[in-house]
Amino acid sequence: MTAADDRDPEAKRHAERFQRVREAHQTEVAEDYVELIAQLIEKTGEARVVELADWLGVTNATVNNTIQRLQRDGLVTSKPYRSIFLTDKGRGLAEASRRRHEIVRDFLLALGVDSETAETDSEGIEHHVSDATVQAFRRFLAKPKS
Repeated sequence: MTAADDRDPEAKRHAERFQRVREAHQTEVAEDYVELIAQLIEKTGEARVVELADWLGVTNATVNNTIQRLQRDGLVTSKPYRSIFLTDKGRGLAEASRRRHEIVRDFLLALGVDSETAETDSEGIEHHVSDATVQAFRRFLAKPKS
């Protein structure tokens, strides 16, 4: 038996919840970047470092560092001073992130949250809700309105 097995069951559940939050934080940046890259490509035909930096409110150096990590993770391709492109894996993640964002935003709107707040709040919540919760939001939104 390991020390982890000796833990109080409540403490173990608590630790597992925090582990899930830490994992969500690790994927949050990647999801935000690929979602924005997809939006920029759809809107303007390309995604460049300078536009990403403007839209994210960060420096070009921050974007370059993140793009290098996304390349290592197989989500994007790019060449110096050229546009950034999503791989198939990156497009899949971007689409899934966009759908999650829309479901969370629409759920907040259905609760009566104003559109500006729903948009802002969904930007963070989308990364931290479980798939089960997103499915519950989806089922709630699909119910006929009385």
